[in-house]
Amino acid sequence: SLSLSLSFIGPCLDPLISPLYASSFLASSRYNFLYSAHFAKIYGSSGWSPSPQDRQPWMQIDLGKKYRIMAIATQGTFNSYDWVTKYTLLYGDRPDAWTPYVMKGGNMTLPGNWNYYQVKRNVFYYAFTAKHLRFLPMGWNTENGGKIGVRLEVYGCPYGDDMVAYSFPGGRMRTLQDHYALNFKTLEKDGVMLYSEGLQGDSIMLELKTGRLYLHISLGKNYTCPQGGALSLVGNLLDTQHWHYVTIRRYGREVNLTLDSQTETAILNGDFNYLDLDKQIYVGGVIEKDLPHLPGKFNFRGCMENVFINGINIIYKTKYQDPDVRLAPKKVPYHQFVFIYFLFFQTATPLFLTRPNNYLQVPGFFRKSRLAVKFKFRSWDYTGLLMFTRFADELGSLELGLSEGQVNVTLTQPGNKRLRFAAGYRLNDGFWHTVDLAAKDNLLTITIDEDESSPLKITNPFMVRTGDRYFFGGDHGVAAYSAGCPKTNNTQIFIDDEPVDIDVMLQRKWGRYTELLLGTCGITDRCSPNPCEHEGRCIQSWNDFLCVCNNTGYKGEVCHNSVYRESCEAYRLNGKYWSGNYTIDPDLSGPLKPFTVYCKMKAWTIIDHDRIDSTKVTGSSVDQPYIGDLKYVNASWDEVTALANTSLYCEQWIEFSCYKSRLYNTPHAKPYTYWIGRDNVSYAYWGGSFPESGKCGCAINQTCTDSKFWCNCDADYRQWYSDKGYLMYRDHLPVRRLVIGDTNRTGSEAHFSVGPLRCFGDRSIWNTVAITKPTYMTFPTFKPGTSADITFHFRTYRTSGVFLENSDDHLRNFIRIELNSTTEVIFIFMVGDGIRNVTLRTPKALNDNEWHYVEAELNVKMARLKVDFFPPAIHKFPGQTYITMQFTQPLLVGAANHTLRPYLGCLRGLRMNGVPIDLEGKVDERNGIRRNCTGACLNASIPCRNGGQCIDGYASYSCDCNNTAFDGYYCQLDIGAFFDVGAWLRYDIRKEPISDDAWWANFWIEPHWHNFTLGYNTTTDDIEFSFSTQQTPAVLLYISSFHKDYIAVLLKKDGTLSLRYRLGLLTHKFQLTNRNLADGFPHFVNVTRHNYTVWTQVDYMEPWVERLTPGEIPRFDSPKSIFLGRVMEVGDIDYDIQRHNSPGLVGCISGVRYNIFAPLKAYFRPNVTNPPVTTQGYVVESNCGAFPPVQGYVPWEDDPWFTGLCKTTFPRIPKDMCFLLLCTWLTCTVVSMQK
Repeated sequence: SLSLSLSFIGPCLDPLISPLYASSFLASSRYNFLYSAHFAKIYGSSGWSPSPQDRQPWMQIDLGKKYRIMAIATQGTFNSYDWVTKYTLLYGDRPDAWTPYVMKGGNMTLPGNWNYYQVKRNVFYYAFTAKHLRFLPMGWNTENGGKIGVRLEVYGCPYGDDMVAYSFPGGRMRTLQDHYALNFKTLEKDGVMLYSEGLQGDSIMLELKTGRLYLHISLGKNYTCPQGGALSLVGNLLDTQHWHYVTIRRYGREVNLTLDSQTETAILNGDFNYLDLDKQIYVGGVIEKDLPHLPGKFNFRGCMENVFINGINIIYKTKYQDPDVRLAPKKVPYHQFVFIYFLFFQTATPLFLTRPNNYLQVPGFFRKSRLAVKFKFRSWDYTGLLMFTRFADELGSLELGLSEGQVNVTLTQPGNKRLRFAAGYRLNDGFWHTVDLAAKDNLLTITIDEDESSPLKITNPFMVRTGDRYFFGGDHGVAAYSAGCPKTNNTQIFIDDEPVDIDVMLQRKWGRYTELLLGTCGITDRCSPNPCEHEGRCIQSWNDFLCVCNNTGYKGEVCHNSVYRESCEAYRLNGKYWSGNYTIDPDLSGPLKPFTVYCKMKAWTIIDHDRIDSTKVTGSSVDQPYIGDLKYVNASWDEVTALANTSLYCEQWIEFSCYKSRLYNTPHAKPYTYWIGRDNVSYAYWGGSFPESGKCGCAINQTCTDSKFWCNCDADYRQWYSDKGYLMYRDHLPVRRLVIGDTNRTGSEAHFSVGPLRCFGDRSIWNTVAITKPTYMTFPTFKPGTSADITFHFRTYRTSGVFLENSDDHLRNFIRIELNSTTEVIFIFMVGDGIRNVTLRTPKALNDNEWHYVEAELNVKMARLKVDFFPPAIHKFPGQTYITMQFTQPLLVGAANHTLRPYLGCLRGLRMNGVPIDLEGKVDERNGIRRNCTGACLNASIPCRNGGQCIDGYASYSCDCNNTAFDGYYCQLDIGAFFDVGAWLRYDIRKEPISDDAWWANFWIEPHWHNFTLGYNTTTDDIEFSFSTQQTPAVLLYISSFHKDYIAVLLKKDGTLSLRYRLGLLTHKFQLTNRNLADGFPHFVNVTRHNYTVWTQVDYMEPWVERLTPGEIPRFDSPKSIFLGRVMEVGDIDYDIQRHNSPGLVGCISGVRYNIFAPLKAYFRPNVTNPPVTTQGYVVESNCGAFPPVQGYVPWEDDPWFTGLCKTTFPRIPKDMCFLLLCTWLTCTVVSMQK
C-alpha cells in the first residue's frame, strides 16, 4: 500500500520589490535625483528614468535572497508621458552573471505599457529562481516628449517552500508511483544525475547528454517484452550555469518528465506496473565503476539542490551525515564525486551579440612578431564573423569566421595570395567551442576544442606584426556578423597570450563595445521542443528556425498542412476521375497520419484488411471464445475510424458460414457471436439487418431456413448454412473484431469473412447550413495549440458579417474571420502581442451569391488568408514570436459575441485544424438556421413575378426586375403607355451595325438571349407585350435591323393578329388569331423563336408551333430599333407594313420586352442619364386597364411595411380583421384631416 500526502503553502504571489530599501536598487544612470532607481516601485509617486545620454540603460534589483519568481508588473512614471513599451528581464544568482528570461518561441522581449497609469502584468509561463534582477528597456513612448520611465513589481515567494511528500511503509523500494524532484546548474553537457537498478531488470537513470536531459526507466523484463522501458528527453543547451527544475512523476506505466515548463509523457512497455529497486540509488553519478549498462558515462559535475526522492530530502541527509547516505571515497578524483551539495565555479563572463552592429573591441600589444588568440563561443548560425584584426605596418589582416559550421581562417597580405582554410566540424550546434589560434612568420596553427592531437597547421610565406585592436563580432566590411556568445574573463579569452578582464578593461576605457549584453548569453534552442509538426525536421539560426517537411506528407512553414486530400470524394471533385490507389488524410492537419486506399471513382474509398479471406473456427465457447482482430492495410484503427466518420455512407460485408454452430442464439438467448465496431462497442445485429434488431438479414427479408429463428445458423442444423450481408450503419463501422463462441461441440465448425470497408462521399464537404436570422451557433472551444488552420465555403448577398469567432473570458486572446465589405475578408487575431489583422482584397465582389472558399492559417511564422484562387494575403511575424491561442469561450459561428456583426448566408464544409465542424447538427428553423443552402427565396411567400430574379438576403429577399418589363417590389407592376393618333416610340438597340469579325465570331455561338452582347446576331428571340385598342389597323411592334431582316406584329383591319418574320430573303407570315382583338380589352402576346421553330401564344389559348423554311440561316441580323405605335424607319419598308402603318395605334400597350430590351421601362423608369428612346406625339404612362395583381399573404417578418401594431396590440385578432381595422383607422384619419 502507498499513502500520498500533498502540502501547499499557498499562492506564490508575494510582492518582492515593495519591501526593499533604496540600497537594493542600482541603475546605469538617472535623469535626476527625483527619477532615481529606488523610486521605481509600483503605484509610487515617481519612477526611474535614465539619463538621455545613456545608450544602454539598465536598472538592477537585489532581492536579498533567492526567490521563486512568478510574474512581473510595470507602470510608467507617475503623471507623465514616460513609459516603456517593451523590455528584457535578466536574472541570476550573482550581479555579474545573467540569463535572460525567454518566453515560448525564444522571444526575450516582454510587452510593456501603453500609458503611464495602467498596470501591465506578465505572468511567466515557467517560474524561475533568482536573487538579482536586471531590467533592460527595449522600447518606449516618444510622443509628446516621452522618454524611458518605469515603476515595477515582481511577484513570487521564498525559494524552497514547496514540497510533495510520499510516505512508504517498511523499507522496500517497491513503488507503484514515484515523485522525484531536483534543481541543478552546470557548465558540463554530459553527466549522470540519478541512477539505480534492481535484480529483476528494473532501472532508472536521469542524465545529461550533449546538453539535453534524458530519462531511462524500465519496470523489468519478461519473455514477451524483453525491453519493458521507455526513454524521454527534454530541453537543450542545459550547460549554461543557470538553474533548471526537474520533476519525474510516475504512476504505473505512465511517466511524466518535466524540465522547467516543458513536459514529456511516455508509456512504458511491458506488463509490469511496479518499480523494484534494490540496495541504493546514486545521486550525481555512480561510485562503482563496474556497474552494468553504464559504459563511458560521466558523473555529474555542477550544483544540485532540493533533491527529493519520494519525500526523502537527500540534501538534508547529506549535510547532516545520515548513515543511509554514502559518499564517494576521497581517493576518487574530484570530478567523480557521487554527490556534490554545492560547488562554486569561477564562471566566465559571456557577451551576447545579437545584431550586425554588435561588437567588442579589445586592445592588443602593437607590432609583436607572434599573434595568439584564444576564446570560446556558441552559436546556431551557419555563417558569421567571430574575430578580426589588422596587422601593423599595413601588412594586411586576419579574420576568423563561421562558414557552414566550420571556423574559416582568412589571411590577407599585400603582394601575397589570400590564404583561406577551415577547421572543425558542426561548430554551430549551440554548444561551447574553444578556438585557439597562434601565428608567427610563415606558420599558423589553429586548435578546436583543445584537441591538441590534431591541430591544423599552415606553412606559407607571410609576416606577422600584431595590431593594437581586436574585434569580436560586428561587421567591418569583411564578413557577416556572428550572432552568438564569446566568453571572456581572465581564464577564457586571451589576446597575445595575455588574459582579458572585460570589467577592468571597460572601467579604464581601454576597449569599446556597442549594444552588448554583458554577463549573459541569450542563446536559446528554438528546435526544442520541436516546433515543426508531423515529424518535420527543424533547422535553426540565432534568431529563427526553418522546418524541412520533405517526406512527411505535409507542407507549410511548420509542416502543418497536409499535401493530400481528405477523401476519394475530394479527389474526384478536384478532377481525379480514374480509379486507383490514392493517399488520403481524413483529418488533414490533425495528428492522424495519411494512408493509402483504393478509390473506385465515382467515388468509393476501399480499405482492405487481413480478414477478407475466409477464416476457419473450431473449439470456441462462450467462456473461451475465438477472437478475430482485423488489421487494416496501411492505416491505424484511428485513421480508418476518422475516414468512416467523415463519409456520407459506409458499408462492410460480413459473412458467417456454419455447420452446427449457432450465431446469435435467437430469438431470446444471449448471442454466441458478435462483432465489435467503433469505440470498442459490441453489436448483436448482422449484415443485411439494422441496429438494435438482434437479427440477421434473412429475418428482415423473411427468408430464414427456419422461421422460428432470426438467423439461418441459429437453426443449428447439421448442414452448411450462412448468414451474410452488408453492415450499413456508418456510426458503428468499421468492424474491429469478431468474437465467436459456439464451435466446441462435436462436429461444430464455422467460417467467417469480413469484406473491405467501403465508404462513399465526404460528409464534411457538403455539411451546409443557411443562417437566415441574426444568430450564432456554438461549438466546443477551439484548442489549436501553436498552429491553426480554418477552411470553409460561404455564399451570401450581404455586404458584411462575422463568419466565426473564438476568445477567452476577457478578449485578451481571440481569433475572428469576417466579411468586412463586398471585396474584403479579414482575419483578425490577438494571440500574445496585440491585435493584428490580415486583410485580403479581391478584384470582384464576394457577395454575388456564389460559393467562395476561405483558407486561414496562423502559426509562429506567419498568418495567411486566402480566398478562392486569388493571391493570398500574408502577415509574417518577426523571429522569436510565440503565439498563445488559449481560448476559454465556446466557438461562435455566424456572428461575434453578443450577436454583433451577424452573418446572413450559407456556410459549408467548415474545418478547424482538419476536424470537421458539424454545422448541420445545429439546425434550428425557429432561430433561423436551416439545413442546406436554403434562404428566403426557397419558400418565398410572394414569388417574384414576370421573370424577376429572386435575390436571397437569407433573412429576407428582394426581386431583381432589371431584365423584365415590369416594376415593383415583386416585379408585379405593369409599365404601359397610351398612344394617341400619330404618336410613336423608338428604342435604339444599336447605333451602327456590328463588324464582320464580330459577326463571324458570333456565328458559331448558340447562346440564350440572356447571355447576348447587344446587337449580335441571334438564333433566339423572345417577345412579349399586351395591348388594348378599338381601332384598326396598326403595327403594334416592329423590330428593324441594319439589313432587310425585321420582325413585326400587326393588328389587321378585321382585328385579327398576324406575325411577320423576315430572315434573309424570305418573309414568313403567321396568323396568330382568327377573332377580333380590337375590342378594347387587354390581350397578351408571346412570341418565342429558337432556330427554325417559332412558338406563339395569345391570351390563354394553346400555344401554336410554326416552322421557318429550312435551309436559310436562322439568324436575325443586327437588330437596330424597336418601334411602338407607328413605324418611322428611314429607307425601304415592306409594303405589308406600310399598309398597316396608318393611322397608327390608338390605344394602350404595356409590358413590352424583346430579349433583354424593355423600351417602355427605359422611357418611364430610366436607369441611365440619356436613355436611347425617342418619342413623338402624345405618349403617356398608363396601366392599360390592367387589374392590380392579387397579392398573397405576406408574413410580418418579410413585410417591409410591417409596424408591429397588430402583432403586439391585437395578438388574438386574425390578420385579415387586423388589416380591416388598420385600413378603417387610416381612412378615418384622412377624412378627418380633409374636414
